[in-house]
Amino acid sequence: MATDWLKDPDAVLDWVWDWSDWLAPGETITTSDFTVSAGLDLDSDSNTLSSATAWLSGGEPGTPYLVANRITTSAGRTDERSITIRVKNR
Repeated sequence: MATDWLKDPDAVLDWVWDWSDWLAPGETITTSDFTVSAGLDLDSDSNTLSSATAWLSGGEPGTPYLVANRITTSAGRTDERSITIRVKNR
C-alpha cells in the first residue's frame, strides 16, 4: 500500500486500509494502531473486522507525511502498511 495521496491542508478526510485480501478465511483484525508523522493530525481512528480507518487533518503545503497502520489479527499475525499523504493547496 505504498502510495502517495493528496490532501488540502484544510480538508478533514478519512483514509481506509482494507486488509480483507490479506486476511486468511475467518481471520479478523483484533487491534489497529496508526502512526502519523508530526505536523499531520490524527483526529480519530476506528476499525472493523477487516479494515481500519484514520481521519486526518492539517498539514503544511508542500510537505509529505507518512501514515502507517499496524494491525494484529485473531490468528496472532501482525503487519503494517504505510501511505504518504502529500499536502497541497487545492
